Amino acid sequence: MKLSTAALSALDIPTPAYDRTRVTPGIVHIGVGAFHRAHQAVHVDDVLAIDGVSDWGIVGVGLLPGDADAVARSRSQDHLYCLTTVDPDGTDHTRVVGSIIDHLHSPADAGRIMDLLSSPEIRIVSLTITEGGYNLDEALPHVGEQPPGTAWGVLTEALRRRRDAGVPPFTVLSCDNIQHNGDVARAVLTGFARAVDEQLGDWIEANVAFPNSMVDRITPQLTPDVALDLRQRYGIDDAWPVRSESFTQWVIEDRFPAGRPPLERVGAQLVADVAPFEKMKLRLLNASHQVMSHLGLLAGFTMVHEACHDETFARYIRRYMTREAIPTLDPVPGIDLAAYCDRLMARFGGSRLADTLARQVVDSSDRITKFLVPVIADQLRAGRDIECACLVLAAWRRRILAGGDLTDRRADELREWAMRDEADPGAFLRFAPVFGELGDDDRLRTSWRDAVALLDEHGAAAAVARLAA
Repeated sequence: MKLSTAALSALDIPTPAYDRTRVTPGIVHIGVGAFHRAHQAVHVDDVLAIDGVSDWGIVGVGLLPGDADAVARSRSQDHLYCLTTVDPDGTDHTRVVGSIIDHLHSPADAGRIMDLLSSPEIRIVSLTITEGGYNLDEALPHVGEQPPGTAWGVLTEALRRRRDAGVPPFTVLSCDNIQHNGDVARAVLTGFARAVDEQLGDWIEANVAFPNSMVDRITPQLTPDVALDLRQRYGIDDAWPVRSESFTQWVIEDRFPAGRPPLERVGAQLVADVAPFEKMKLRLLNASHQVMSHLGLLAGFTMVHEACHDETFARYIRRYMTREAIPTLDPVPGIDLAAYCDRLMARFGGSRLADTLARQVVDSSDRITKFLVPVIADQLRAGRDIECACLVLAAWRRRILAGGDLTDRRADELREWAMRDEADPGAFLRFAPVFGELGDDDRLRTSWRDAVALLDEHGAAAAVARLAA
């Protein structure tokens, strides 16, 4: 049975608990990928099921040539899709999500997109355009393009029209997995707008809200078995399905002058400052992927869940969390950090949404810089333990020296500094793009030499066992 509005009543899975014909748009989302459909769109779907809430439907917008296929798939089934969430124990749950009520693509729909964004009914424009989409230098050559071909060009033109018509601006809500995403979006958009019109850029900076947010839900790349499973189990032909873990978290700074849906009623956390939550995620979730992956690969593991199911590796990861990461965190309102770590270990251990250790070490020079080095710096300032983190650095160095395909934009420099370290122990720590001034810290250099010696003498598995004991 082809998924469509007409087919909903015949399905044996949960479907939208509201009348979609009564839903009007309140949100435009640019970049409707799998993560948006597994995360923000699901929260809005739950909001629309609340009695009396019908003015927060989502209109998706695709600006890239590659978005045309997703738009066509969306339109072929009335913008409905099946979401399957998977628990850590492998149990799954499937529902139909209906919060996306239209899906447009530029340049074919450029006029409709601009008319919609200029309308007072649109109060939020949300973004998932990936980290690369926030590069102002790459966006600036598109200034003056008609129709606008970038998110920043579209937003600039829409806000110009709203300003000129006396329509209050919408809120720009970045949902990309980058630090201080709202602040970054503000800097890029105002920079782009000033290249068009200095006064417009100033008006945007003074009048448009850019709340920071923190998003979390593991959503793997779609594979053909997802659609096949829907057909075999439920008889549903879905051209646009998505699968994710069951855990979801969305923390948003509550700055929405034009109004917002009651997201706090459906599990989102509306807060004054997202920074403590962001630091928690970066240093516990993201850094733990580095902690397990470099050593796990050296120990012969391939998958994230394999490393986490190993009792010794699991103890090692927990030691990093409790003794090195948690002491560096600020108080996180409403969060029990021990329970958060328990939940992380359960998520890491789920095998139905299998993830490779190799994927986690892509661009490690960026990831270690953002996720692990700040933990080391804070621990050094406080005179506390850095053993686990240093063993990770030693494992990273070992992997660099081993040769092979190093998927990192700084691969050549990393190899050069790792080889220097062979003759001059501690030289690797002087690679400033990663370590900054930390390489001159005597305590770090001592701990580094100890970690390198431990790894060289005993190998990854035994070194992990010694620290996990």
